[in-house]
Amino acid sequence: MTSTDTLKDQLTSVIEGEVRFDAGTRALYATDASNYRLVPVGVVIPRHEEDVARAVALARENRIPILPRGGGTALAGQTTNTALVLDFSKYMNSVRRVDPDQRVAVVEPGVVQAQLNAAAAKYGLFFAPDPATKDRCTLGGMIGNNSCGAHSAAYGKTVDNLLSLDVLLYDGTRLGLGGGGEGGFPVVMGDGGRAGELYTKMRELVERHGELVRTRYPKIPRRVSGYNLDQLLPENGFNLARAVVGSEGTLAVVLSATVRLVPIPRKIALVVMGFDDVFSAADQTPWLLEHRPQALEGFDHHLPDFAREKGLPGVQYLPRGRAFLIAELGAETDDNLRAAAAAVRRDAERVTACIGITVLDEPSAQRAVWGIRESGLGAGALIPGQPRTWPGAEDCAVPPARLGDFLRRLVPLLARYELAAATYYGHFGEGCVHCRINFDFF
Repeated sequence: MTSTDTLKDQLTSVIEGEVRFDAGTRALYATDASNYRLVPVGVVIPRHEEDVARAVALARENRIPILPRGGGTALAGQTTNTALVLDFSKYMNSVRRVDPDQRVAVVEPGVVQAQLNAAAAKYGLFFAPDPATKDRCTLGGMIGNNSCGAHSAAYGKTVDNLLSLDVLLYDGTRLGLGGGGEGGFPVVMGDGGRAGELYTKMRELVERHGELVRTRYPKIPRRVSGYNLDQLLPENGFNLARAVVGSEGTLAVVLSATVRLVPIPRKIALVVMGFDDVFSAADQTPWLLEHRPQALEGFDHHLPDFAREKGLPGVQYLPRGRAFLIAELGAETDDNLRAAAAAVRRDAERVTACIGITVLDEPSAQRAVWGIRESGLGAGALIPGQPRTWPGAEDCAVPPARLGDFLRRLVPLLARYELAAATYYGHFGEGCVHCRINFDFF
């Protein structure tokens, strides 16, 4: 009997959820939305927190790593590994509580973002980070990835909307993590023991490397790579919960999370602007951000072309242009919304590069235009007759004011090596552009 067989038998005897070690399941879980393929040791689908604790304990006993998994929407292989996979999406997917007075929600890691927002919408609230995969990505995955979305220009990343975490460490220690300043951790966790040891080590880490983190971490709004060590700085409240965000399950397994909810804007308008090229569109980011849009998205002509080819609605609402910006504005009253949209239009008309402007206030038209923007992943995935593009190296993030210059250097750099992106689109207000590149892997 192999060690894998032993682990399977041990898990089957104590797990109330599902234990799957068959070849078909392992093949399914060897992939995500990336180009990585790593076959897991096996899969546990926990029914509750006790199942998670039992699975982690047995994995530790057998010296096998753990990989928490949500919707499998990761684009860089984050949910594939030769590990014991914990799939939270089937059973541990409830919204435990929505508190409209405190504007918070308590959720299990397998809850889908859209499911949370459906529950919060009953109270006029929503969880703001909204990736394009919001109808299938889970909150646990969003916490692991530090996911953002189109509205991060106004509401920030997942890390900015997280209040506390209940986590399980690989050694079996269960912790409740939050902020509350440098003294908050021992108050929440109690003195001594494993919690006290961790607190001491984190303090030592900050004392040794705090100044390096403070001065050398990239000062860009879309920094989501690496560990969030800056959240441990005193000026950021020594926030251990937020330090876990973005760690992709390498630090802890999330059992539940308390997240911040914000009011749904009563009135929304889209100001859609057209330009001759994506460089000129990206150049407009600084002055548009002064209008404090809820979202500022950009895309080139390939997305409307894709929409036309697929018969998707929305193209008729776009102004003239070969590249486009969408500025979403929110307000509490119609008068305030009209004033905000008029101010953006007025400034856009002064920009020579802007060759067309449309203001959309009908929800159906807005949804159609957003549909074009959200088609980017499909539009850039596989184009008949064109070299195949690949996930895994497709997100670029720079200071928003430098996005135009960055694209002007990126496009010829790719061309020098006979490479190209299928399309350029993304969160221009955050200095983030998505571009799947036709690397020759064959």
